[in-house]
Amino acid sequence: MHATIDDVWAALDHLTDPEIPVVTLRELGILRDIRETTDGIEVVITPTYSGCPAMGQIEDDVRASLQQAGIEAHVITQLAPAWTTDWMSEEAKAKLRAYGIAPPHTTCSDTSVIRFVRRTDTRPVACPQCGSTNTTLSSQFGSTACKALYKCLDCQEPFDYFKPY
Repeated sequence: MHATIDDVWAALDHLTDPEIPVVTLRELGILRDIRETTDGIEVVITPTYSGCPAMGQIEDDVRASLQQAGIEAHVITQLAPAWTTDWMSEEAKAKLRAYGIAPPHTTCSDTSVIRFVRRTDTRPVACPQCGSTNTTLSSQFGSTACKALYKCLDCQEPFDYFKPY
């Protein structure tokens, strides 16, 4: 049986991020594309940043799900254009918030490979616990490198903020 692109999406739709198990790779935009080529089906994944330690696990999970479904495909890691938090679905952002992680602001970023200047975002970060925007940055690095640590000054709870890229 020849697998269709829809078959491949169906086989991979359940895969979640190893570091944030409430959101799928597709919702995050890491599972970027599935395409048919003359060499067969390619599954394209893009890391949230070039040093993401979860990419090995993500690739293994993709391969295992494809194998379990009896689908032959090549897994391609594509770095350009660079992943951006704008690729996250609204459903992913809602799931992050419910999980206790403040979702990123929209960046309206371009998709260039190298960004030399990053504007400082002065928009307040809403606490995922109580919704207050009376929050403060505690550290640029949270539980993972793609998140920053914030504290809500109203409910006093610390929380991660998924940094916009």
